[in-house]
Amino acid sequence: MDYKIIEEDNRIILKGMRDFDPKHIFECGQAFRWKQEEDGSYTAIHKGKVINVLRDHRDVVFSNTNRSEFENIWYDYFDLGRDYSKIKKELSKDPVLKEAVHFGEGIRILKQEPYETTISFIISANNQIPRIKNSIKLISEGFGKYIGEYHGQKYYSFPTADVLAKADPKDMEKSYKVGYRAKYIVESSKMIADNIVDLAAIDRLPTKQAQEELSKLPGVGPKVSSCILLFAFHKEDAFPVDVWVKRVMEYFYFKKDTKLKDISSLAKEKFGPLAGFAQQYLFYYARELGIGKNK
Repeated sequence: MDYKIIEEDNRIILKGMRDFDPKHIFECGQAFRWKQEEDGSYTAIHKGKVINVLRDHRDVVFSNTNRSEFENIWYDYFDLGRDYSKIKKELSKDPVLKEAVHFGEGIRILKQEPYETTISFIISANNQIPRIKNSIKLISEGFGKYIGEYHGQKYYSFPTADVLAKADPKDMEKSYKVGYRAKYIVESSKMIADNIVDLAAIDRLPTKQAQEELSKLPGVGPKVSSCILLFAFHKEDAFPVDVWVKRVMEYFYFKKDTKLKDISSLAKEKFGPLAGFAQQYLFYYARELGIGKNK
C-alpha cells in the first residue's frame, strides 16, 4: 500500500490513498452509525470517538483525530492494514464481480464493536436503513454516554450489554422504534451480559462454529449471524444473504428463484475465503442499481 500519513490541525491525511471511498464504505450496508455532511464527508462513531472522513481527490482526510488515536482506533476500524487491490484483482477474475468491484471500488470492510454490531443487525431484520439508523441513534441517546458535540450534532456512545439487559421491552418497542425486535434486544443483551454467549470467544472459533454460537441469541438467524461475523470479527468467508444479495445472485448466477442454502453454497465454492468481500461488492452494486428488483 503506497500512501503517506500526515498529521496537521487535529486531522490525519492519507496522501495518495487508493481503494478508499467513504460513500462506498458507509453506504454498503455494513454500518449504521454515520451521518453524511453537507460537504459530502461522513461523520462516524466508534469506541466512544467521533471522526469525520472526506475523500479529497487523491487523498483521504480524517478530521477530529490525532496520530495516536488514529493508529490505535481508526487504523483497524477502516482495515487500513489490508491491500484491497489484491482482493479486487482476485475477485475480478469473475466477470460479474469485475463490474461490481469497479462500481464499488472504494469499499473497505469495517471492523466494528461486536456487541453494538450484534444489536444493530438484530434491529436490521426486515427493516430499512433509515429506520435502523434512527433506532440505534435513539438507543444511544437514551442508554449511552454523552461523547460530545461535533458540527452542531450531539453524539452518544452505544450502551453496554448490561445496560440494555435491564431495559423494558415494551418501552423499547414504543420509544426506540424497534418494534417486535425489542424482546430480542433485551434477551440477547442478558445472554451476552451473563456470558451465556461469550462474544470475546467468537473470534477464536471457526466460522461455522462461531455462527452456531451466535445463533443461540434470540433474533439472530443465518443472515444476521453472518453479518456479525463479517463486520465485527472479520470472518472473511462469511457471506450474508439479504434480499439484495439474493436478487443479484439469482440474476447473474442462477437465472431462477433459488434457496438461500444453495446461494450460500455457491458463494463458498465460487468465492472461498474472499466471500465476505464479494458480498459487499455485490450488495452495493445490486442495491444502488436496482439489479434483479423486477425480475
